[in-house]
Amino acid sequence: MSAREKVAALLGVADIEIGGARPWDLQVHDDRVYERVLAEGTVGAGEAYMDGWWDVERLDEFFTRVLRAELDREFRSLSMLGRIVLSRMGNLQNRRRSRQVAEQHYDLSNRLYEAMLGPTMQYTCAYYGADGSEPTLDDAQRAKLALIARKLHLEPGMRVLELGGGFGELARYLADEHGCEVVSYNISRQQVEYARTLCKGLPVTIHQRDYREATNEPAPFDRVVSVGLMEHVGPKNYRGFFELTRSRLKAGGLALIHTIGGNQSRTTADPWITKYIFPGGVIPSEAQLTRAKEGLFVLEDWHNFGPDYDRTLKAWEANFLAAWPELKGRDGLDERFYRMWRYYLNSTAGAFRWRGLNLWQLVLSQGDVARYVPVR
Repeated sequence: MSAREKVAALLGVADIEIGGARPWDLQVHDDRVYERVLAEGTVGAGEAYMDGWWDVERLDEFFTRVLRAELDREFRSLSMLGRIVLSRMGNLQNRRRSRQVAEQHYDLSNRLYEAMLGPTMQYTCAYYGADGSEPTLDDAQRAKLALIARKLHLEPGMRVLELGGGFGELARYLADEHGCEVVSYNISRQQVEYARTLCKGLPVTIHQRDYREATNEPAPFDRVVSVGLMEHVGPKNYRGFFELTRSRLKAGGLALIHTIGGNQSRTTADPWITKYIFPGGVIPSEAQLTRAKEGLFVLEDWHNFGPDYDRTLKAWEANFLAAWPELKGRDGLDERFYRMWRYYLNSTAGAFRWRGLNLWQLVLSQGDVARYVPVR
């Protein structure tokens, strides 16, 4: 059987045809792609797309079908096996390695993120709700911020520790609209600079430091919040993360963890995503998180709104596509980056649509809260 026939047979399981007329069918521009995919797995597939060797009209639908048929398992490469071995032997998310994702991904052009994310600059899942309305991306991101505030039952004057601060909008929102004092930790230089400008004049302190350095905070906090950091913490560090969180909480305090979650426990991620998008990133599972917090916290609420991330990613892509004529050729954003970025956004959207990925918000107490009423 030729390489083309092998790939065609695998894609057929997912109802994808080579040269077909449907939006999710594969259009091949270079026949070398078949050998490359079989030899290099998901890295080869992603790099071949970046090189223009193949196209699909609807990448999101293509990936939904590929993932639903579990074809990603068929295309695992030796690089994946190597990372599994490394993850067991060492800590891929130690302090030195954790800075790589900031330098490679979060310190990209602010023009890119401003165009893609919109005025809230929220690079995490928006909250569209379940009332049947059709909010804009910006409204859904503001709804997410309001949801976090409601779940934390904030009161003016509370001190909040934020682990992983992004571009600073959550810190600004908690300080400006809820009267809280916020201390935020973030290792991304560009995000910290952006956040400090955004929060100027407010009771917000932003440290360009690893979240683990928050152990040096001299006094405990009323609340701890972490939005979009847990995906970078790593399995070897989950327990330490929850220990740090508990040590920073006052009696009667609450913590909220907002994270992408997976249905299976893993110690590494897809090799293409690791190489090009989130080096060191690992999506936690329910089992990994509950084991890590065992004996430290009471789980007061666990909210899953994963389908909203599919909508968020497609809204980001629409913004990116609209802005591309202005972004192209600036800050190193070339055609190969364009294809890489679309591949990233659509493959991730497909994973959420398939429900292989979820979006969780966990609310935790130390067991000294008489009654916590979940809110939505």
